[in-house]
Amino acid sequence: LFRVLFVKLGKDVYKYLQRCVENNQEFNVQMAVKASVITNGLKYSLATGNWGDQKKAAAAKAGVSQVLNRYTYASTLSHLRRTNTPVGRDGKLAKPRQLHNTHWGLVCPAETPEGQACGLVKNLSLMCYVSVGSESTPITDFMSQRQMELLEEYDPVVNPSATKVFVNGVWVGVHTNPTQLVQVVQELRRNGVLSYEMSLVRDIRDREFKIFTDAGRVMRPLFVVETDYRKPTRGSLILNKTHIQKLLDDKDQAGELAGMNDADRAMNTFGWKGLIHSGCIEYLDAEEEETAMIVMTPEDLEDHRN
Repeated sequence: LFRVLFVKLGKDVYKYLQRCVENNQEFNVQMAVKASVITNGLKYSLATGNWGDQKKAAAAKAGVSQVLNRYTYASTLSHLRRTNTPVGRDGKLAKPRQLHNTHWGLVCPAETPEGQACGLVKNLSLMCYVSVGSESTPITDFMSQRQMELLEEYDPVVNPSATKVFVNGVWVGVHTNPTQLVQVVQELRRNGVLSYEMSLVRDIRDREFKIFTDAGRVMRPLFVVETDYRKPTRGSLILNKTHIQKLLDDKDQAGELAGMNDADRAMNTFGWKGLIHSGCIEYLDAEEEETAMIVMTPEDLEDHRN
């Protein structure tokens, strides 16, 4: 949109310059550059939602900006988490409107409008989170220090059963002891050394270990269960009474933190970030979920503990 308006401004300046040359007038920059062209263009697009030139309204994209719904708090949350499938509303296609298995825990199965947009306009669940992306170089460097053989040095004849390592879909190298590598990287993610939105997928059958750090992956939080057989808490949630107590302390401190800005408040509270960095909660995306064992209820956890 800005580019369209800037090009329009450039054309206006060019026309004014041409007029000055033809009429033998002095060129005045303030007369040539009209600041209102870009300002009014942006204001019009944000106010109406028609993204494009005001004069070419037919070619403009409609409904890009909307007035935030402030009817109730719930309606605001619903409006902020709305997703739209760019499929023609008039076609009576059933497939894009149906729920898919991968929507589990990420998309609300009930909240969708009636009529033509049914199933095409969906809402993300309240706890789900869209990754913003992080740098992939540190994880590649870390793994190359942990006996990962880079792709340039790999000889398939010498080591045919090595596990391939992919970072954001790019094959970066191979590793001979993937179990240990996955454990170490997972531990670093749970400790907060690596970004919590990093996705680690190990495909044992295809001998692949995939790491994703890119943006736009929909993730949901899950409680972490201790799987280390050397620890006495094996089979129990990592979340325990000390974490709950810290959260209760945060609640008691709420009055003292009222005047602080967000950064200071985050420094002085345990909160959600504290739960993530202490390894109690982990964000999984749809691909990592397929390789994870997830129990639905505390009773199921009790049954599967043995």
